[in-house]
Amino acid sequence: MRLKSLIAAVLIGGCSLSWPVFAENLVNTGYFGDLAIKGYDPVAYFNQNKAVEGSPNFTYRWLGATWQFTSAENRDLFAKEPTRYAPQYGGYCADGVSLGTVTTNIDPKAWRIIDGKLYLSYDPGAAEGFATNPTKLPDSQQHWSEVEQTLVTEKAGIDWRHAPR
Repeated sequence: MRLKSLIAAVLIGGCSLSWPVFAENLVNTGYFGDLAIKGYDPVAYFNQNKAVEGSPNFTYRWLGATWQFTSAENRDLFAKEPTRYAPQYGGYCADGVSLGTVTTNIDPKAWRIIDGKLYLSYDPGAAEGFATNPTKLPDSQQHWSEVEQTLVTEKAGIDWRHAPR
């Protein structure tokens, strides 16, 4: 109940919610469980240039989610610099974020690295469109704070669009 009161106070006060305070709520773990990127290794996108399923033998807990890796080496790289390897927008579909929406169901094989950052999408066509359309990245950056706020308030059971101001 204290969390709901805090969120309501922040929303009513007109302040924006910051990623570190509520980040645990924002890692996309799909509809069930707590597995990030459907068990795919976030480091492999960078050092193997492909989507590779991780193993339950090599895991790391970060931001309330379990991250799986192909090796202890990849796990340790992630543990040292998780923000370097974690997908942008909590692993939600980057194309959806560019439209101001939340798309939970991502395809770990639909991805792109742009400017050293990992972006996931719901299908390969969306990943390609995100990478090639020059407005998608700036649009997603512009819409992320609204999408982030939607995710936080949905997790807390508050509809921020109808909260008293």
